[in-house]
Amino acid sequence: MSLWRARLGPAAAATVTSAARGRLRSAVLPAASVHISSQRPLQYGWLAYMLGERASKKFSEYSKIFTVDGNLSSGKGKLAQHIADKLGMKYFPEADIHYQDRIAGDGTLLDERFNGFCNLERFYNDPKCADGHSYRLQAWLFGNRILQYSDALEHLLTTGQGVVLERSPYSDFVFLDAMFKQGYIHKRCVDHYKEIKEISICEFLPPHLVIYLDVPVPDVQKRLQEKGEPYEKKVSASYLQNIEDAYKKTFIPEMSETSEILHYTASEAEDVEKVIEDIEYLKFDKGPWLEQDDVSFHHLRLFVQDKDGVLDPVAIPQFIPEITIGGTEYDKIYYEFRSWKAPLSISNPAGADVHLLRLLGLSGGISAPT
Repeated sequence: MSLWRARLGPAAAATVTSAARGRLRSAVLPAASVHISSQRPLQYGWLAYMLGERASKKFSEYSKIFTVDGNLSSGKGKLAQHIADKLGMKYFPEADIHYQDRIAGDGTLLDERFNGFCNLERFYNDPKCADGHSYRLQAWLFGNRILQYSDALEHLLTTGQGVVLERSPYSDFVFLDAMFKQGYIHKRCVDHYKEIKEISICEFLPPHLVIYLDVPVPDVQKRLQEKGEPYEKKVSASYLQNIEDAYKKTFIPEMSETSEILHYTASEAEDVEKVIEDIEYLKFDKGPWLEQDDVSFHHLRLFVQDKDGVLDPVAIPQFIPEITIGGTEYDKIYYEFRSWKAPLSISNPAGADVHLLRLLGLSGGISAPT
């Protein structure tokens, strides 16, 4: 059983899973079985579709998914924000280990015990840590990117507003590749990652557009020294070069088969008006988005709003030492979290279940041996 299910508890997790599955067959129903307040949001379902709810009716020219990729400190966030502002799209900052904390509850950032037992500072200080921390971090970040991408798709299908993200689960592997080449992680971690990636993103639709910012490694290092966190200044040039190589040799060629690609240097990316002009000239005449209709959008919306189902593949029951905890520790974490969450459950019963599911419904592959 995975760590995120430990936080819900065996019985509660089964109940949530059953409820989530039931929503796929339901009409528009409240997210809880008992109606508590007039402000409780409704869950999209079959009845809404039967009554005429259609994603395509809300779509406009830029009802699309864009991602901005590049090496560390390459200016991705700044460009993504500018594009979103110019085109009336929603900007999603890069998902970090606290992504769930930031989007649920009161925004309090939880201890790493509740966030995959990992943190970036420890990774940069000791990337070859013997307890498997590097892969634990990467698996957790991948799960957060999966969750964020489902949120982006849900936002697009629900509102019609396009989304611009920093990185995505499609590009996340560049870090895994660099870690492996640097000797930070074991081959079994690579095999495990490839398995969960394949079964995780297969239900999604890829980005319409990928924008890659090409910043040379020496320039990346200079930026990190000038503006990076103290621990980021320790990153090696070879690690950064491996990230760049994975982008150019694998990611871009693969994504070019289904998505439009725009490639800019750091100086070119500063001319936002030129970037917008390039986007306006794109035909967006490739990829699986062209094959979709309102029926497939309906099924996709049902899927991405079920966060429990979205995250299930990330927590496949497989023994990997780097991301496995024992039963005793499993129980300890679960009861610590339940104790911590008790005040929320009492003060806000309408939001408690959703908070539990979305804030802690991610395992990054962490599981207890069976």
